[in-house]
Amino acid sequence: VSSSGRMGRFTAWDYVVFAAMLLISAIIGIYYAFVGGGQKTSKDFLMAGRSMSALPVALSLTASFMSAVTVLGTPAEIYRYGAIFCIFAITYALVVLCSAEIFLPVFYKLGITSTYEYLELRFNKYLRLCGTVLFIIQTASKLQSSSTLYTGIVIYAPALALNQVTGFDLWGAVVATGVVCTFYCTLGGLKAVVWTDVFQVGIMVAGFSSVIIRAVVVQEGIGRIVNDSYHGGRLNFWDFDPNPLQRHTFWTIVIGGTFTWTGIYGVNQSQVQRYIACKSRFHAKLSLYINLVGLWAILACATLCGLALYSIYKDCDPWTANQVSALDQLMPYLVLDILHDFPGVPGLFVASAYSGTLSTVSSSINALAAVTVEDLIRPYFKSLSEKKLSWISMGMSM
Repeated sequence: VSSSGRMGRFTAWDYVVFAAMLLISAIIGIYYAFVGGGQKTSKDFLMAGRSMSALPVALSLTASFMSAVTVLGTPAEIYRYGAIFCIFAITYALVVLCSAEIFLPVFYKLGITSTYEYLELRFNKYLRLCGTVLFIIQTASKLQSSSTLYTGIVIYAPALALNQVTGFDLWGAVVATGVVCTFYCTLGGLKAVVWTDVFQVGIMVAGFSSVIIRAVVVQEGIGRIVNDSYHGGRLNFWDFDPNPLQRHTFWTIVIGGTFTWTGIYGVNQSQVQRYIACKSRFHAKLSLYINLVGLWAILACATLCGLALYSIYKDCDPWTANQVSALDQLMPYLVLDILHDFPGVPGLFVASAYSGTLSTVSSSINALAAVTVEDLIRPYFKSLSEKKLSWISMGMSM
C-alpha cells in the first residue's frame, strides 16, 4: 500500500517541532500578560481594549474557523467523494458578505462585548439570559463540558487519529496541548488568542504546503495528480442535482452552507468578539474580507491534499486494505509514507493539525469567559470594579 515501500515512525526531531509550536504559543501568552501593563480591565482581557488591527484579526478568524477537521477530515472527504467540497468557496464568500454588511454594522455600532446584549436591547433581559445559557450549553457540550478538562477532551479526537498511525504519544500530547492552551488564554486574554492564532495559521499552511510539494515531487508533477483525479471522477465540481438526499450538491453546499455558517460568522460570540475588538469599523469589516482570502487558501490546500491522496493511493486504498481504521487517519498515513525521509516534517504536519484544534478551543474559551462575565456577572454584581472583573475573566478562562 505504501507508495515508498516502507513506512516511517515519529522521530525525536518530530517531537522537537511539535514542542516548539507549544512553546511559542505559551511565550505569546506570557508576552501579552505583561506588555503594556497587562490586562488591567475586563475590556482589555476580553476585547483587547478594542485596539486590534484588521490583519491579525483576519488570520485569527481563519485559524479558529479551520479546526483539525479541516486538516485531517477535508482531504479525506475529497479523497473519497471528490472535489465538489471546494464549492464551499462560494459559500464562504456569501457568508462573509452577509456578516460584514448586515451583522457587523449593528454589533459594532452598539459597542457591546457579548452578542447576547443585543437581545436585551432589542427585546428583554430574559431573552438575553436564555441566549447566553444556550450558548454556554452548546459550546460546553461541543467541548465535552467540564471546565477543567474540556480542552484536553477536544484535543483527544485528532490525537487519537494521529496516534494510531504515527505512534505519536497520545496522552502526552493531550495533556501538553491542553495545559498550554489554557495557559495562554488565561494569561494573555484576547490579544494572546489572536496573535497565537496568527502563528498557528502559519503552521497550518506550512504543514499543508509540505505535503503538497512532496506529493507533487513523488507524482512527478501536478499534472499527473490532476489527470488521475479527472479520470477517477474526483473533479466533480458542478453537480446541480436538486435531490436534497445527495451527499453534496451545488445547492446543498451553497444554500445549506450559507445558512449554517452565517450563524457562526454573523452572530456567534466566538467569531463576533474578534472582529468587534478592532479599533474601527473599517478595520473590523476589512478583517472579514481578508479572512475570506485566508479561508480560500486553506480550502485550496485541503483540496490539493485530497487530490494528491487519490492520485497516490488510487490503485491501493489504505482504508479498504485495513492499513488505517478511519478516514481521518489517511492524511497522517500519507505524511509518514512520503515524508519519512525528512526529519521534523511529519512533526510539522502534526503541529498543523493541533494548531487547528488549539485555535478553535482558545476562541471558545475566551468567548465563554466573555458571555459569563458580561451576561451573568456584571449585570447582577454592579459594585465589582474593572480590576476584579478582569481577574474573574481570567478565572473563567481556566
